[in-house]
Amino acid sequence: MMTNDRRVFLKQAATLAGAFSVNSLFNQVHAADWQRASQKINHLSAEQVAEDEDYWSVIQRSYTVNPSIINLNNGGVSPSPLVVQQAVERFNQLANEGPSYFMWRILDQGREPLREKLAALAGTLPEEIAINRNATEALNTIILGLDLKSGDEVVGTKQDYPHMVQAYKQRALREGVVYKQISFEFPIEDDEQIVKAFEDAITPKTKLLHVTHMINWVGQILPVRKICDMAHAKGIEVIVDGAHSFGLLDFKIPDLHCDYFGTSLHKFLSAPIGSGMMWVKKEKIEKVWPLPSSGEPHSKDIRKFEELGTRSFPIEQGIGEAINFHEGIGSKRKEERIRYLKNYWASKVQQIPKVKLHTSLNAKYSCAICGVSVDGMTAGELDSALFTDYKIHTVGINWENIHCVRVTPHVYTTLPDLNKLVRAIEEIASKSKGNGNK
Repeated sequence: MMTNDRRVFLKQAATLAGAFSVNSLFNQVHAADWQRASQKINHLSAEQVAEDEDYWSVIQRSYTVNPSIINLNNGGVSPSPLVVQQAVERFNQLANEGPSYFMWRILDQGREPLREKLAALAGTLPEEIAINRNATEALNTIILGLDLKSGDEVVGTKQDYPHMVQAYKQRALREGVVYKQISFEFPIEDDEQIVKAFEDAITPKTKLLHVTHMINWVGQILPVRKICDMAHAKGIEVIVDGAHSFGLLDFKIPDLHCDYFGTSLHKFLSAPIGSGMMWVKKEKIEKVWPLPSSGEPHSKDIRKFEELGTRSFPIEQGIGEAINFHEGIGSKRKEERIRYLKNYWASKVQQIPKVKLHTSLNAKYSCAICGVSVDGMTAGELDSALFTDYKIHTVGINWENIHCVRVTPHVYTTLPDLNKLVRAIEEIASKSKGNGNK
């Protein structure tokens, strides 16, 4: 008969292996089926795979989305596939068998394997990765942690995310940092126009640029690497907000040539809700003050940014299964599928009278997110009509000069659901009192 000590030992061993072993939930549940599905399309390019509905139907079955609504607001937060949900539940059950023991002595030991897994996905050193709760926490840690003094200038845009804008405004109020915002009229299909706008805002007092990789309101992709190279040539550092690009676009963080990077993992990576990641170039870690206090604020150890006190270890450990799920598909295939879904519906509604797109359909400048409006309707009215009459969940955007409804599919989104969206927009536009001017 197995002793209680033996049971505990085996449970602990299995938990620590978790997503990083051949016994991961992903391998148990999906590996065989996905391998068979992949064998049929391995000879195809990622762009060709994007249109293979048989392959993607296998992926779609891995999610537990509510059939009573069509969720097209994955830009806000994406649902986790079932294996990720189950991983969090298992870790949560284990933690509650003895929280202070299982959290601090068992689950806490799983952060280092997770750090290595995230670093491999990001193409960075593990010692440059900190695990936290979302892009806001990651980026605010950097924004508020850099040694900027009164008169130092930061250049961002009016189209950046509000939590980042407010962080800079707070520094301006408290410390006299000068926060400058340029503004864009999206969509833009010209890298040099964007780079020049940042460059023209730079003065001898500029110390930092804040660049959003993918604008959350309308999905515009900015030429981050070109902006970084321009800034570095002038001795200026760059923070990149990658909340919507990481886990969606096929890139590695060093490809961007930035100095700092923050992202939410619960968007396109489909990790547990409330999970994020911060990257700081190794030689710059020492100079960034941690947001929650640390006994060694000038430490060169990235872990100084993780001193959050008690937090959700089950959520952290569920990230590993999300990475397995992501890698089971492949970064490039995933990017091309979600871009295909965006272009599928957007190219159809673009032809409808009184309908306007606020996002480029050029692959270089957009992927998942697309903004749409109907002449004669506010963003709120269109968003409300889509949900009230068709049970299609989107989000109305009214921020600075952007007024539209944001539509964001994910890998679980089906073509029939997008066909319903197209029909809905067509019917709504036909009833609109707008004059039809494009």
